[in-house]
Parts: sequence; structure tokens; C-alpha cells
Amino acid sequence: MRILLWHVHGSWTDAFVRGRHEYLLPVLPGGGPWGLGRADRDWPASVREVALAELDAGSIDAVVLQRPEEAAEVTRVLGRRPGVDLPAVYVEHNTPKGDVPFTVHPLGDQRDIPIVHVTHFNELFWDSGRAPTKVIEHGIADPGYLYTGDVPELGVVVNEPVRRGRVTGTDLLPRFAETAPLQVFGMGGDGLAEATGIPAPRLTVRGDLKTAELHRELARCRVYLHPLRWTSLGLALLEAMHLGMPVLALDTTEAGRAVPAEAGCISTDVEELRRCARLLVNDPEEARRRGKAAREAALERYGIERFLTDWDEVLADLVPAGLVRPGDAGRTAGDPTEGVAPGDAVLKGSGPDALSAAREGNIH
Repeated sequence: MRILLWHVHGSWTDAFVRGRHEYLLPVLPGGGPWGLGRADRDWPASVREVALAELDAGSIDAVVLQRPEEAAEVTRVLGRRPGVDLPAVYVEHNTPKGDVPFTVHPLGDQRDIPIVHVTHFNELFWDSGRAPTKVIEHGIADPGYLYTGDVPELGVVVNEPVRRGRVTGTDLLPRFAETAPLQVFGMGGDGLAEATGIPAPRLTVRGDLKTAELHRELARCRVYLHPLRWTSLGLALLEAMHLGMPVLALDTTEAGRAVPAEAGCISTDVEELRRCARLLVNDPEEARRRGKAAREAALERYGIERFLTDWDEVLADLVPAGLVRPGDAGRTAGDPTEGVAPGDAVLKGSGPDALSAAREGNIH
């Protein structure tokens, strides 16, 4: 299949594009959220950068949507309507915002585009309305057992910790910094010291590193800390477990399903997590033992082959009987697009200019 998708979440895309299909990623001269393309990532040759406006609309077999505005943009530029005359699936990466648990999903009032949630927690807490739903848990391309733990510090990977604040548990970092120094990786870390009041000897902001360098440097930290309160299951957490790191995690959202107790410590009690942090930082052998348990659990549940197999099944089922294709003379009886005016998108939106900054995503 030739699949169109935007490069929105780097680590999820990293796994998705390792399948057996051809993947078309829109690219713009300035990059950005609507034209990031490959972004110099080490992806297979089957991942192609395309100029959306120059793409042959009839050559696309399916589109994988990840933001509500994307359906309208596909319709506007290509003249094919996702879920109407272009097979489509929507990936929901995020936990619901707003009036949880009553938050209605943007696709909740339609049946033609299935929603694939990346965690069972997300499917449970989003009100997906009439939309068909499925869960495909994350898959990770195994970076290998890289753990050394030679630096007795806590490693954290979080994007925009200052802006996102309590969502990412940024307010908890000073308490953990009292237990052990922190190394914080990810985008938007400028100003973190000022925002948290953590002095330089207890906080090192490492910035947004390339994936291979991130894995190598993170694996030197004695313990991985996952202080996020209300985000979907962070792929950085799963990557740290694959690296063989012991993990400390808030027992929120999907973390309880991902992190077994023997992999480190998972709790809503911050003091319990701090006690475990102190133990593991001071006992390298215990840290190594728990890190191996973390890696074993991650490989068993979040392997890349299972992930790709699950996605192949969804993609194979995307084309329903009677789907309108370019050039068809008319719609068949019972067409799900009945009542949709020509040129209307199944999803309401206004293209790239309407991209909402409120929809968070961990792209590592």
C-alpha cells in the first residue's frame, strides 16, 4: 500500500514506517508541523518525502490521520475525502483534555474513519461516540541493551517541560533533585532551572539529541525517571526500558500496564519513588537487575513485530465494500457519505492554520 501520513510523532512514526508498505511524508521548504518530512531520520528507503500539492491523488491507497485538521487539508489539496473516497484511519496519540471523562473525541460523531488508540487507557477515557475504535499498543524498534548506569543520576526525557508544567510533572523535579542530580533531555528545556529553582549542580539540561545519541547518553544514567501526570504512555519510557534502565514512574494513565514492579518502582506516592531512587542510585547492581527486568517486560509487550502485524490487519480492513473512488460515476446504495456535500471533509477543520497547540505529543 501507498500510505500518506504526516511526521507528527517521531518515535511512533519511527516504528510505523518499518512495515512493508510505501510511506509518503509531506515536506515543505520550511519544515514545521505540516512539512517535516523525514527530518534526517535513519528510515528505510520506502519512506518518501512528497510535496503534497504535487502528489498524484489517485495513487494513494490510504491516509493515516493524526490531527483533526488533516482531513480537511487532504480534501482541500488532493480533492479526495478521507473516509469517503480515500480510505482513512485516525491515530489518537493523546489523553483527552478538558472535561475528562466527558471529553468527546473530534471523530466521535462519525462512523467512517476508525480511531486507533495507542493505549487502552486512552480508549477508556476518550468518549469516542459512534466511531469504531481499536487499540494498537506501541511498538519499539529495539535499540539494544545499552545500559551502563555509570553516572549516578536520574535521567528524564520530556518535551517542553516549562510550558507543559504540571502535565509533565515538572513541579515534581525539585523533590527528585534533592535525592539525586537530574539530567533532562528533550525539546524546550531552556529556562527549566529558573522555572524549578533547581541549582546547576543538581540539574543538567541536555537538550534535544539525535535518537542514537539520546539512547547512548540516557543509558549512562543510573535510573530513568518518568514524572508525567497526564500524557499518553511516553515512548521515551518504553525506550528507556528497552535500553535496560530501571525506571521510576508515576502510576498514572497507562504506566501501570507498562511497568512491572520488578522493573523499578511505580507509585502515586512521590516519597516512595524518592526512596526507591535513593536505593537504586546507591546500589548499581540492584539497579542493573531491575533494568534487565524492565527490558524483558518491554520486549515482551512492546515489540516491533507485534505492532506492525496489528497495523497490517487494520490497513487491510480499511477499504469497505462500495467505497467511492476517483472517477466513480456515483455512490452506491447505502454509501456512508450520503448527506455529505461534495468537497466537504468528514472532519471539520480549517487546515494548517488551525493547528491546535493544545494537543500535546511526546515526539521522542
